[in-house]
Amino acid sequence: MKVPKLMNRHCPYCNKHTEHKVSLAKRRARNASRPMSFGSTHRVKARGERRGAGNLGKYSKPTKPKMIGKKQSKKTDFRYECTVCKKQHAQSSGIRAKKVEFV
Repeated sequence: MKVPKLMNRHCPYCNKHTEHKVSLAKRRARNASRPMSFGSTHRVKARGERRGAGNLGKYSKPTKPKMIGKKQSKKTDFRYECTVCKKQHAQSSGIRAKKVEFV
């Protein structure tokens, strides 16, 4: 996937369209900041990966084999830096790409 180094985008800080410098940040997992938060452990239990974990009755036991393995590509995480006010904002939602090249 080829991406231009500079592109015109709306800056939420200047509140107008300005030129932005595009950079790629490392895409972090959904719950990388707090991997053992209540929600994440509850999701793990509900998926049945921790057999007999918690008091969830039949739901704490695995029922069928789940799809395992990694996806082939990660979603892009572009950061846009406004050349006028020098503030950065992130891309709202990334798209899957194996390789990103800045042109």
